[in-house]
Amino acid sequence: MDLRIFTEPQQGASYDTLLTVAKATEDLGFDAFFRSDHYLRMGSADGLPGPTDAWITLAGLARETKRIRLGTLMTAGTFRLPGVLAIQVAQVDQMSGGRVELGLGAGWFEDEHKAYGIPFPADRMSRLEEQLAVVTGLWATEPGATFDYAGSHYRVENSPALPKPAQAKVPVLIGGHGAKRTPRLAARYASEFNMPFASVADSERQFGRVREAAEEAGRKADDLVYSNALVVCVGKDDAEVGRRAAAIGREVDELKANGLAGSPAEVVEKIGAYGAIGASRAYLQLLDLDDLDHLELISAQVLSQLR
Repeated sequence: MDLRIFTEPQQGASYDTLLTVAKATEDLGFDAFFRSDHYLRMGSADGLPGPTDAWITLAGLARETKRIRLGTLMTAGTFRLPGVLAIQVAQVDQMSGGRVELGLGAGWFEDEHKAYGIPFPADRMSRLEEQLAVVTGLWATEPGATFDYAGSHYRVENSPALPKPAQAKVPVLIGGHGAKRTPRLAARYASEFNMPFASVADSERQFGRVREAAEEAGRKADDLVYSNALVVCVGKDDAEVGRRAAAIGREVDELKANGLAGSPAEVVEKIGAYGAIGASRAYLQLLDLDDLDHLELISAQVLSQLR
């Protein structure tokens, strides 16, 4: 099981904080550092000092890290035009030496769009489908050839389809709970399907839909990586678990029911349950970015048991 660290900096984190966590992620042996793509805090967090842009952050981290993969869960399709996004991701991939992964979603948080003057169209899923076609089409175009695309939302004409990423194929992540369209898009475009904040039973059901869609699309179901994103709260004892839960404004029982919480042994067992239904990767949603002792504990007593 690959363990990746997943952060939510819109809740309150500077670039320097993210850099510290990313370097700790690398030093402690985790596979990757991912971040959300949001411009407005959620819930009761103050969000200070304010939002950081996902791809500007990852560009900086690309130059400051050496080994870990870097990516988004999920880049909001409403924030960037697909041609511009393809250029940004390709450049960051070059800057990282080929360590970037693109999670791309439709965008869902209407309040942040209102807060920063970003359009929030009703037809976001159809736009996402076209964005996936444009981004992957630009990257797949052979050097010296041009790329054209005529969709309902986006048109690309005579594009040189440059720059190219460092990787021959940048992994594309698609995720979500949708029963029909989401599996179909994953089957067509994704290297990985991610199920966010879901139970083992719901994940198994959705993984099954994606596997079926992949077969219908002419792919082997096992061509895709299947993963989960889950909040994490680990402690050496009950008191430490309680302290960490309180620090992120959550209840221990709720975290145990809906995420990865408790002692290292409890968390290893819970991750194993997701592994049993086909997940080979877990994104650990780390909400207190100042608690590096938490990362060290997970590395020493959870990650070490899953390799």
